[in-house]
Amino acid sequence: MNRTFFIILVLLTACQMTFAQQVRESFVNMPDSLSTLLTKVNREDFIDFLDSNMKAEVNNRLGGKSEMTKLSGDFLEVKMSEQSTFQMKVLTKADGTQLICTVSTVCAPACDSHINFYTTDWQPLQTNDYLPSMPAIGQFLKPLPEDAAYTLRNAYRQADILLMKADLSSDDTSLTFTFSTPDYMDAEAAKLIEPYIIPTVTLHWRETAFQHSSRSN
Repeated sequence: MNRTFFIILVLLTACQMTFAQQVRESFVNMPDSLSTLLTKVNREDFIDFLDSNMKAEVNNRLGGKSEMTKLSGDFLEVKMSEQSTFQMKVLTKADGTQLICTVSTVCAPACDSHINFYTTDWQPLQTNDYLPSMPAIGQFLKPLPEDAAYTLRNAYRQADILLMKADLSSDDTSLTFTFSTPDYMDAEAAKLIEPYIIPTVTLHWRETAFQHSSRSN
């Protein structure tokens, strides 16, 4: 019994180390065309700083500051600038094949994210193959009551552009979308429809793709 447990523990540890090494190597070897703000030296410095328990901050190509805020297991996150972030996650398919999911987010001021998928050597993959169904605006808005006032209905109509902030989880394989359209709207209108907003929709990685499985209110 103890021997079996020990073997399982060793295998799990080895798997975690492989993930950690994979995310590090893939990030450092990211093509310059996909990392226009950071040089390879910047990316190497991030990891060296964190390994030395130092603040992982570098001067990027535009002369601004970028900081790696998380590096754990199969995940990393970089604050590229005051308005933008980059996340990267190594995912595993049912057949054991690994791939990379990246999320680039810009907030100005409403946040909007762009999601891409790649092989571990940065060959682009079709996003629809791994994220076949993005959340729709109706998943973030509850229906109005039939007797809703005109001012409320008018505010509700302002939520006509779907803006979402996507976040990969560092702890599991979930992908959470936060409804950021209210940040684009008139403040008074956004306040009026607040009770009818479902803030987030969460998808989970299911062997080959992110699937809708839960949402939180």
